[in-house]
Amino acid sequence: MTQTRTFLLMLAAMGTLAISTTRAQQQLPKPEETEVWQPVPPVVTPGKTPGAPPSDAIVLFDGTNESQWVSAQDHTPARWTVADGLLTVAKGTGNIETRRHFHNYQLHIEWRIPANITGTGQARGNSGIFLASTGPGDAGYELQVLDGYNNPTYVNGMVGSMYKQSIPMVNAARRPGEWQSYDVVWTAPVFRADGSLKTPAYVTVFLNGVLVENHFELKGETLYRGKPFYKAFDGAAIKLQAHGDKSAPISFRNIWVRDLP
Repeated sequence: MTQTRTFLLMLAAMGTLAISTTRAQQQLPKPEETEVWQPVPPVVTPGKTPGAPPSDAIVLFDGTNESQWVSAQDHTPARWTVADGLLTVAKGTGNIETRRHFHNYQLHIEWRIPANITGTGQARGNSGIFLASTGPGDAGYELQVLDGYNNPTYVNGMVGSMYKQSIPMVNAARRPGEWQSYDVVWTAPVFRADGSLKTPAYVTVFLNGVLVENHFELKGETLYRGKPFYKAFDGAAIKLQAHGDKSAPISFRNIWVRDLP
């Protein structure tokens, strides 16, 4: 009698569980209630080869001319060397920057340290990509370009660093003489009407396809001396540095940018 009663109780419990499960399933929302159909994202056609500009990119250098660039000092035409599809630093001519100003963007740029590079530390293949160049007298926001292959230096100034602010997660540098690439997502700082900071700048960087900066929050401009701080600006150029070191000049190619909302 006891076994029969236990069995009946088990059947009753299973029935109650089945009813509860059925009711819970009936209370779940329909799949289509959580489906979003509008707005439809625009179509962007990827480049045909890795690193090639997608269909919505603004090409800043395609190997033919410097029409998208000016002198950072006085906005006269850029005077770097264009030959064999490359844009090469011309020592003594100064930094160059884009004619256009940008806010948030995705940037692709390829660069090469000469195979016959000389010097050590910061004097070995030094250049920089200023993700927001706010004026000739301002420090801007520099992503360091430097020989990082067997070239010891301070780690917040090595290749892959936001100069003097961040240490890259890894060193993904290639040998001098080999082409390297940066893929960058830049989120510009936002300022209030009174010039105070509302939201800081953030940057994500891939060096040669390897993540080295993961949504890093900047503390302000990348200063050579002193602590970083913010100065209000609204849109800025992208600047390439002609560093004063005496090593052989760096070359760039395949530079493009995509505006982001």
